[in-house]
Amino acid sequence: MKSTTDIHNNNSKFTQPLPSQRSVGRLLTLLSSGLLLGVLSLSAQASSLISHSEYLEYELPKKIQEKCTARDNCPDIEVKYLKTNHAWMNKLTNERINHLVVNSKPTESAPITKKSSPADVKAAIDGFVNSQFADLPEDSVFVYNLMVTPEYLGHVNDFELFEISSYVYTGGAHGMPYSEYLVFDQQSKKQIQLADMLQPNKKPRFKALAYDAYKNWVKTVDEDVASYEKSWPFTLSDNVTLTDKGVDIRYQHYSISPYAYGMPVLSIPYEKLGGIINPRFIPK
Repeated sequence: MKSTTDIHNNNSKFTQPLPSQRSVGRLLTLLSSGLLLGVLSLSAQASSLISHSEYLEYELPKKIQEKCTARDNCPDIEVKYLKTNHAWMNKLTNERINHLVVNSKPTESAPITKKSSPADVKAAIDGFVNSQFADLPEDSVFVYNLMVTPEYLGHVNDFELFEISSYVYTGGAHGMPYSEYLVFDQQSKKQIQLADMLQPNKKPRFKALAYDAYKNWVKTVDEDVASYEKSWPFTLSDNVTLTDKGVDIRYQHYSISPYAYGMPVLSIPYEKLGGIINPRFIPK
């Protein structure tokens, strides 16, 4: 069993880990044998948080395993769960991961209305891998791909920052990536949302700053902001995180831009957020 360890310096206000190895090689060989091993990717931040992730142990249905092994086109499944020394962080993050696996069609930070059990997760993945052989012709070279994995981003003050990334591919020109920030408050032991960061009645001012950031971003991809906005109008996403410089707002594909432009991130520096966000969220 191979593991990697990243140690993060806690001297700075914001700790940014080394680039993660989001995939430890392709899992085709593992899936061909019908088992995903619990490979660990370890990271450590400060003395209060120890974080790693573990692969979901999943066996392909026997008939699918026999069929895809013979054809050399087994579906590629990579589902990882967060394992830290804080059980409440694990619970909130892994419930969200299960939700994304079961639904496979994520929406921006959508609330979880029903918790998914391990049986729900297995049934969803079974349905996903079966659909490859139900939907595609026998001679197809396409391999369905489902990836959901957490990543530690760092910390600001008492807030631990994570990101869940997912990717779904079911043939066609491209798959559909997805990215969702998670901000955890070590004091209250709760997940923080944009509404929690804002001071009372300050959402309009925050939205105005985000709109300015949107226009600045548009200028990097199009010369005519007004024309661009007619096709891809601004909306305020609540998918936010903290950085050493300010608040980042992540958008999914097709939210404010064509697929080819990726998942835009709008940044608002802290110097513009005085009196708008709670001082607790500004690095000390």
